[in-house]
Amino acid sequence: MTRTKLTHTIAAIGLATGIALSGTAQADYPEQDIRLIIPYGPGGATDIIFRLISQEAEQYLGESIVPVNMAGAGATLGSRNVKDANPDGYTLLGSHDTIALSKLAGTVDYSFDAFEPIALLTQTINIPTAHANHEVQSANEIADYVRENPGQVRFSMIPSSTDHFFWAQFFQEAGIDMADVRLVGYPDTGEQVSALMAEEIDFAMFNLPSGGSFFENDTFRALGIAHPERLDSMPDVATLRELGIAMDHSTSRGIFAPKGTPQEVLDTIAEAYGQALENETVRSRIENEFGSVVRFLAGDDYLEFLDDNEAALSAAAENIDFQN
Repeated sequence: MTRTKLTHTIAAIGLATGIALSGTAQADYPEQDIRLIIPYGPGGATDIIFRLISQEAEQYLGESIVPVNMAGAGATLGSRNVKDANPDGYTLLGSHDTIALSKLAGTVDYSFDAFEPIALLTQTINIPTAHANHEVQSANEIADYVRENPGQVRFSMIPSSTDHFFWAQFFQEAGIDMADVRLVGYPDTGEQVSALMAEEIDFAMFNLPSGGSFFENDTFRALGIAHPERLDSMPDVATLRELGIAMDHSTSRGIFAPKGTPQEVLDTIAEAYGQALENETVRSRIENEFGSVVRFLAGDDYLEFLDDNEAALSAAAENIDFQN
């Protein structure tokens, strides 16, 4: 055999062996701990929900899922870390709409398509809110109140965050001119709670994790539910659609992997998280403690969901001046 033929033969054997080993490695996945990067600090709803579900999911994987809080840079420190990680299934991202929001706000140059989406897990339904002494009783009264008090009505938001986009979409659907309202920025949800409690603002967007206790003790008034159905825990509060405002809005939490992660690995992770969400204790805690709904989507269904979600956010972004 000539040197050239021998070289080609060895290369072919090496390629075949590499493919076989790669297939075996994927079949044996996982063989070590999996890091789940959470781009927020500990203790918030995003952190707690991902830890809760992951603790159950690891029972089906046979290896530990280790949550790692990586807050900073508007939740982009963690997402960038995963985006640039080795696509082997051992570094994942647990995040939500903020991935698309950051691109729309000009903070980063990537969105959902920079990752391999694995599965949608939960949605936390958002709720337009007033303080208990406010004259507005439900969300469909806000537009008239703004028209009666142009330039005086104060809406709180965290710049470029979920509630910033919520109000932009709400104004559009309710027929409110953004020139007639005052958007007041706050650094975090805690300060928004304090501001509404002190009646420094008229309206804020909360959800059950951030506002549930205040709804229960009548400190705050829920003005509508941004979901197709009423929440079991707040059966007397109408949906926005019932009130004539055609919008749904939630914080949609899912799992992502670096681009190029093998499909077999993605499927294995998705299956484990899907099984975890069938656990009644996990579901009960998600729904009753965190005011969220379980919604599992994987594969093409999740890709379609993300496309639709980003389109809605992009439309809302057209009404936002991110420089102010």
